[in-house]
Order: sequence, then structure tokens, then C-alpha cells
Amino acid sequence: MRLAIDAMGGDHAPKEIVLGVKKALEEWSDLHVLLFGDETQIRPLLEESDRVKIVHTTEYISSEDEPVRAVRRKKDSSMVKMAQAVTSGEADACVSAGNTGALMAAGLFVVGRLEGVDRPALAPTLPTLDGKGFLMLDLGANVDAKPEHLLQYAYMGSIYAEQVRGIQQPRVGLLNIGTEEKKGNELTKDTHKLLSSSSLNFIGNVESRDLLNGVADVVVTDGFTGNMVLKTIEGTALSIFSMLKETLMSSMKTKLAAGFIKSDLKSLKDKLDYTEYGGAGLFGLKAPVIKAHGSSNANAFYNAIRQARTMVSQNVCTRMEESMKDS
Repeated sequence: MRLAIDAMGGDHAPKEIVLGVKKALEEWSDLHVLLFGDETQIRPLLEESDRVKIVHTTEYISSEDEPVRAVRRKKDSSMVKMAQAVTSGEADACVSAGNTGALMAAGLFVVGRLEGVDRPALAPTLPTLDGKGFLMLDLGANVDAKPEHLLQYAYMGSIYAEQVRGIQQPRVGLLNIGTEEKKGNELTKDTHKLLSSSSLNFIGNVESRDLLNGVADVVVTDGFTGNMVLKTIEGTALSIFSMLKETLMSSMKTKLAAGFIKSDLKSLKDKLDYTEYGGAGLFGLKAPVIKAHGSSNANAFYNAIRQARTMVSQNVCTRMEESMKDS
């Protein structure tokens, strides 16, 4: 198992990236890693190992860089070199916590699309109240979409849910403003028809208010809507915990109460943290490309590596390509 890692991407690179890699190496003895980045920063954080190779790069793509231009011009960046390692066969998959748009561009222009896939989709697993989580796509790889694109998302998401998350006959839902078949705009109405006539386990329209209750295992939507839903979930969770912390710290009485329920609050926070499920997969490419959260700590990056490893071992990309041909 060979993974290419962008050691310079993310808010806490390279330290947290390297710590996540070290944890993964301890977990899986078959794992070999190519770490791309500034060797002078990476080397002090890493012990010598025959399962890790540092590939020095002179550039990195920041969050402020324009994605496509950066990928085309910064040829010696850690992200571009990482993607090239997958294309050349040196690595089976790649993981980065860097610029999302640039990673999409590198995936599209360097790794390449699967046959039968018109547009890749960004697909994280988001939390549910029962702790099982659900896959949602697209969450921002493409702002606009056509019905046939959402159908492709549904097939790819279903394959991932089966092969990586171990869900038999995953329930596929179409995000809409109501559950009735005739609700929505032309995109959702036409997509509903395609999904209804497909071989997928399509359960119909689902509403955003029901997502965290686990109404479906796979939820499909266009990238504009999906990204807004993701940001709303993130913002709501952060606001609730901020208000809860403020309340619990407001008096001696509430501070004492907080001490008794500290472990329960930590468990609740972990349940709502989607980085525990790994990163967001960029589905529809010839090899697994995983986008870890920009603020990933070591554990979050470890989970993203785990996700990439599972996709490789289960041959998920090939299965997705086959599903496109059969659909």
C-alpha cells in the first residue's frame, strides 16, 4: 500500500500531518508513504524509516492561491508532485489538507477522470445522531450540475457506502425542499425521474432538517447547495458548543456541573465531528484523492489516510467506473 501525502497543506502543516502519518504507519505494517514538502521542516519531525520517503519540493500551494493557476504554474509544489506520483504509479492514492480548489484541479488535470464520469464530486461523510454518519455529494467540486451528473454521484456514492462503509443496499436520497415527488426545481424533478428508474435503492426526496437523523445513507445534490448545507452544519455545531460553553462557565454552580459531565460533552463533540469519519473523497477520478479538513490535527489526518487506504484495498475507483458503464 503506497500513499502520496502533501506534507505542506493545511493550517497545522507539516507537524500534524507528519504525526498523522506516524500514527498510520504504526497501525498498518503494509503502509509505505511518500511525503512531499520542505525536507528541512519535515525531517526533524520524523524518525528514519524504510517505509517513509521524503520528496523535497521548493513550492507549496497556499489557501490564497487561485486553484487552477497555482496547479499549472507551481509545478514543484508538494500538492502537484503528490498527484504526479499517483499518475506515474509510484503511489496508489493521495491525501492533502491543502487548498480544496487546487486539489480538485490537480485531481482533474493530473490524476484524471474515470471513464463515464462527467464531473468529479466532493464527498465527505457527515455525522448523524446515531453515530453512523451519511455520505453527501457534491459539496462543492461543481457549482452547477445536470440531472445526469447527480445520477452519477448517486452511483459512486452507493459504491463507496457499500465497499468502504460496509452498508448493504445503501439508501439513496435526493436533497430537496420537500419529500413529495413533484417538489423542487427542474434539476431535482428531472433527477428524481432518473433515480427512480435506476437500479439504486432510491428512497425519494429528503429534506435538510432530517439529514442528521440518518434519513439516508447517501444524499445527492448540486455542489452549490451541498456546500451551503455543509457550512450550515459546521456553523451550527460550533455555535451550539460556544453557547453551551458560555452557559457552563457563567457561574460556580454551572462550572461544578460542567465538571461532572465533561466526558459526556467530549463524547457529544466527537459524535458531531465529521473528521472522525476521514476526509472528503474526490469521487470520479482514476485513483483515490482525499481532501482532509484544512484544520486537521494528527487524528483527523490519520482518519483521512485510513479512508484512502480502504478505498485502495477495496478497489473502489474501478468499481465506480464499472457502475458508470452498467448504469
